[in-house]
Amino acid sequence: MQVVDNPDYKEKCMDIPSSLRSTGLVLAFGILSAGCGNSSTTGSGALSLQITDAAVDGAEHVYVQFHGLEIQSASGTRTTLYYCQDSMDPMKTVVSAAACATPAAPKQIDLLALAGGQAEALLEGFTLPSGQYSWIRLMVDTAGIHDSYIVVSGGADYELTIPSGSETGLKLNRGFVVPAGGNADFTMDFDLRKSVTVTGTGDYLLRPTLRMVDNAMVGAITGTVDPSLVTSGCTPAVYVFTGAGITPDDIDGIAPDPVTSANVTLDSGSGKYRYKAAFLEAGDYTIAYTCQAALDDPMIDDKLVTFTGTTSVSVTANTITEHNF
Repeated sequence: MQVVDNPDYKEKCMDIPSSLRSTGLVLAFGILSAGCGNSSTTGSGALSLQITDAAVDGAEHVYVQFHGLEIQSASGTRTTLYYCQDSMDPMKTVVSAAACATPAAPKQIDLLALAGGQAEALLEGFTLPSGQYSWIRLMVDTAGIHDSYIVVSGGADYELTIPSGSETGLKLNRGFVVPAGGNADFTMDFDLRKSVTVTGTGDYLLRPTLRMVDNAMVGAITGTVDPSLVTSGCTPAVYVFTGAGITPDDIDGIAPDPVTSANVTLDSGSGKYRYKAAFLEAGDYTIAYTCQAALDDPMIDDKLVTFTGTTSVSVTANTITEHNF
């Protein structure tokens, strides 16, 4: 096992423009705390948010579209932010705290493009009153055609519906602080393996499973998988469980469920099978390899999902830990 210092995870204290920028395939929402401002309830601070994804098998694309965000402070004040067309450049999107004066410009993200440690920015340095906040919600579009939908292997596409209703959106109930004079910077991990289910009538449901991590306090686990473990018909993945010495299990809503999972893919450059589980808070984890990831239905206990190579790994902030199966 090897631990490598990673400059990509380093904490940065800098001024960031109040604009929206796409950077990859992750939904991240992070906070830079010590040294980047204080938690005073007076004044203002900057909020940066991005999104990432733990992948799912059997799909080519998973598109989720949303037209804005809602953020609620601990005092109950709610701020609504909208994605609008830039009045100076129709090809750009800006974030507005008022209803769009220019045409709305919803963001549609292919979450499958954000696996393996990639991320896409939703907010960058947006100015908000400093202080404690209670929750954040992505306002998702599901009523139209091809706003939020899945493209399965083979090319067929199906609309995604959210059982609780599109008006609920994707809500994350985790408190956070926007520090006075500083920048709050988090990542929201959208775990598709836990979130996408198929009903008996063939409808695709999106039951969002989100976690939020402090970008200043995260690391990653990466490594290779021996080709002998990737047998015929295999859908390989590495599952990550919180805590050392955990007996791995499939995703079924019963502890221990993995905190995240990572697909194993063939690196055409090196010819090796590789995986990367990113945005993990510092601490101890158990990782395990499975060849039956496609059989894992998050709604049931799948006895056919078996694991090998189970081991405990410690993650340190701002580093990448390597473990090979």
